[in-house]
Amino acid sequence: MRILGIDPGLQTTGFGVVDADGHALRYVASGTISTRHLGTGNNLPARLKVLFDGIAEITARYQPDASAVEIIFVNVNPQSTLLLGQARGACVTALVSNNLSVAEYTALQMKKAVAGHGQAAKAQVQEMVRRLLELPGLPGADAADALGIAITHAQVGRSMARLAEAAEASKSSAALPAGTYRQGRSR
Repeated sequence: MRILGIDPGLQTTGFGVVDADGHALRYVASGTISTRHLGTGNNLPARLKVLFDGIAEITARYQPDASAVEIIFVNVNPQSTLLLGQARGACVTALVSNNLSVAEYTALQMKKAVAGHGQAAKAQVQEMVRRLLELPGLPGADAADALGIAITHAQVGRSMARLAEAAEASKSSAALPAGTYRQGRSR
């Protein structure tokens, strides 16, 4: 399964692509989409278009089977949170417009999956991503976070698929004929 991970940002959005085959992970690509060339000022629509088009181009180039996006946290500054949410929305919209399923993980979940604890620093995440994917050097911070999101989905996705299969098997084996009532436990 090829997974595209996204670390959304209004000025710099990280992306990472990994192939997952069972527990084996293989690095495919990573990098950033930058809107810094647009300068500062009131150009939010232009930034969102760059992000949307960038994600669409990456999706077309690498043909992922699934995607995962980091869930944003609420900043002290509500305006910053709203702007980041719009950047994230442009990324998610580009993914779903390309018919990709989108999983969502918090930075805490990603850090736990990649580094073993939720308080990992950026440098620790970069080093663990380098080790897990056997990279020759450290990826940039935004690309490392995006690769970490993809790795998290590779790990969690397997577990979620097994749970879904078990739930489906349980449903089919416990199916009741139409109109049948099964009473639950009461005190």
